Amino acid sequence: MKPDVKICGLSTPETLEAALSRSASHVGFVHFARSPRHLDIEPMADLVRIVAGRAETVIVTVDPDDALIARFAEEVMPDWLQLHGRETPERLAEIKAKTGLRAMKALPVSEATDLDAVAAYRDVADRILLDSKRPKGSNLPGGNGVSFDWTLLTALDPDLAYMLSGGIDAGNVAEALRLARPAGIDVSSGVETAPGIKDVGRINTFFDELDRIASEKGPKP
Repeated sequence: MKPDVKICGLSTPETLEAALSRSASHVGFVHFARSPRHLDIEPMADLVRIVAGRAETVIVTVDPDDALIARFAEEVMPDWLQLHGRETPERLAEIKAKTGLRAMKALPVSEATDLDAVAAYRDVADRILLDSKRPKGSNLPGGNGVSFDWTLLTALDPDLAYMLSGGIDAGNVAEALRLARPAGIDVSSGVETAPGIKDVGRINTFFDELDRIASEKGPKP
């Protein structure tokens, strides 16, 4: 089964169109002031309008307050909120109830014990995203371009339809899919020329590699 593919941290119509033209299942927009991928509400809403139902839209944010989640729901109208902060399961449920939006909870991973957090969130989150813990010195919860030991994920319940993130690019996506077998993959820095600068060529190269992987798994004559 082909995994979902989310291209995250998009900020221009050109790169958004590149992701949509290659049938990304999800497109993500970041609202976090310290991120090089940060977008204000108005330009984010403009990009969401371009999507026009061709993919599911995701706002990535960190510990949003009620006023901010209301603006997301009313002014941007995404399909998902992706929460990268210290949101508890109770806060996650509250955000879903207030907005009516689906919620994806990002959990940082660097060692096996980090996966213990999955149990608390899996019944309230519409999807779990497993991402690399931020490296020492970084103040960004995601988009750091580093991966973790994907073999750790073989211990997860095989019925958990999670999304995998963290340092995935065209060069390692085949290994990520082989080792982790996620239901979806989330890519940001792996299709950039610099932090926050998405590249149409790299987006196409990434999807070319996914097509190659899919063709190798297809029916044999």
